[in-house]
Amino acid sequence: MSNFSKYDDRLDRLVNLDLGNRGIEPLYDASRELAGGALCGAAADMLLAIPEGGTAIVTTGSVSRAWLTPKLGENDGPSGAAALIRAMWLARRASCVLVIEETLMSPMAATLQACGVAVTDLETTRKASADGTMACATLVAYPVTDAEGQTAAQEMLAHLKPDIMVSTERVGRNENGVYYNMRGRDYGMGRARIDMLFDAAMVQGIPVVAVGDGGNEIGMGLVAEVVKTSVPYAAPGDCDCGGGIGAVSSADVLMTAAVSNWGCTAICAAMALRTGDKRLIHTPAMEARLLEVMTANGLINSADGIIDPHVDGIKDTTHIALAEMALAITRKALS
Repeated sequence: MSNFSKYDDRLDRLVNLDLGNRGIEPLYDASRELAGGALCGAAADMLLAIPEGGTAIVTTGSVSRAWLTPKLGENDGPSGAAALIRAMWLARRASCVLVIEETLMSPMAATLQACGVAVTDLETTRKASADGTMACATLVAYPVTDAEGQTAAQEMLAHLKPDIMVSTERVGRNENGVYYNMRGRDYGMGRARIDMLFDAAMVQGIPVVAVGDGGNEIGMGLVAEVVKTSVPYAAPGDCDCGGGIGAVSSADVLMTAAVSNWGCTAICAAMALRTGDKRLIHTPAMEARLLEVMTANGLINSADGIIDPHVDGIKDTTHIALAEMALAITRKALS
């Protein structure tokens, strides 16, 4: 048992409190059993194991109302991804490349910048990682068709040679190739086929860390059978294609959480514990700032179908309080 186990356990329990009543707790139990311990700790260990200056491919972003327009993204995912990218740069000076829909690049860039990460081209990002002078990340658009997505997966992995893959709140296709939202509605139109990139990485043995809260995200294939029995619209026959909403894409470590952003908060805290670096913590002040920035840039509260600072139908004050609780869990260990 590591010296951090008791803190990891507390962080895990905190972020898997199922406030949205979405069935996350059985998924947590199953994923934790596979990991052999706390999920945030396993994810932190994997992220910290990359070489200094290594490359991470990160993804997030959900085209939340794809049947209306590909320009409406949700606010669960972007802030968590930004917090992880910031932590990876501070801890490992990682060169992070975030892949996302072209239609969502603008709000994602604003979220990264609000988190202290400059958005630059790949050459600049790698130069900044090499000399440690600036936290930078590169945004790359990914194709939205199956054929192009398959081809781009091999090309991107060969070009970037990532040391790790990180996904948070990124929907994956089900066993019939359909992308479903939490209510069992097909919303694959205009959606980047980034799950194909992660599937290809798994085949190549590149480590994959995934964060999810609903069963339809990249990584949930690791606990697919539990998803089918625990999550609404996930059982065979629940959706029009004859399948359920569960994603088939797997991961090496699946960090479950009641809200995916919370899972990222827990991982950042676990990374801070291991490095002794308080800067890695996703603070309440940073959470409040990112909620405001995501709202100002049009990212939506997908549960309620409105642009506001609440996430997954849970009030903004709860998300800020969650960050405060995570900080409290780590405070004595980092004092």
